[in-house]
Amino acid sequence: MSHDVPIIVDSHVHFWDPGKLRYAWLDGLPVLNRPMLPTDLANASASLRLSKFIFVESSCDASQSLAEVNWITGLAETEPRLKGIVASAPLERGKAARADLESLARHPLVKGVRRNLQGEGKDFLKRPELIEGLNLLPEFGFIFDLCVRADQLPMVNELVRSLPQVTFVLDHFGKPAVRNRSYDPWARDIRALADLPNVSCKISGLTTEADWAKWRNEDLEPYFKHALDCFGFDRILFGGDWPVATLATSYHRWVETVLALVPDASDRERTQLFQTNAERIYRV
Repeated sequence: MSHDVPIIVDSHVHFWDPGKLRYAWLDGLPVLNRPMLPTDLANASASLRLSKFIFVESSCDASQSLAEVNWITGLAETEPRLKGIVASAPLERGKAARADLESLARHPLVKGVRRNLQGEGKDFLKRPELIEGLNLLPEFGFIFDLCVRADQLPMVNELVRSLPQVTFVLDHFGKPAVRNRSYDPWARDIRALADLPNVSCKISGLTTEADWAKWRNEDLEPYFKHALDCFGFDRILFGGDWPVATLATSYHRWVETVLALVPDASDRERTQLFQTNAERIYRV
């Protein structure tokens, strides 16, 4: 089997410009608090075969969500590889979120929605209004990106189970505490989640859950193998999580790490992981 550099469809990249939109979370991360644009991604991924990528909302001020979509749509005019947008929407407003979704649906690049849940309490995931809002997504053909902490996974399981008609994608392996070598209950919760056919898992964001300066492939391997064992090659998709991931890894090193952790994958399986699953799920 060849280990040639695969064609990459990156299911998870971010762009931001603090001069255009407000990102409060960047205040505490000065190393990232500057414009991060498609030209920067092109430089970071130079010599790799990055053929398409999907922008995921970058947690700007909630009032600017549609402005973010408009800005990214403009970027796509000069960056043809930018094929999709996962936009932010206030799904916790329940049926009232329909107007937000209708606005997003006017932008052909919007393929899905992410209401970032990792900062919310456990009860938030049980709100009837959130379930109502999520229930609207299939009508618009939108998938839902799940950005959650490992301790939220039991509630996520309940949520996904209650919405079998919604397509979910779990970001960043569900954020296991790699740096503490914490494995259970994350592993049990991931297996339960993978038992539900309407959820896939992004192979993304693991290095920033590890020791940023000292992580090695061996630290990531148990989580990687478990996710692969649970979801299989039909329901995993590569995500670079650039530029957040640059806190712990270069783009090249992450691609090399993912390749190194699937040494026995067939060419077809590697193509699914790096390319075709993302194309299918996000319709790009």
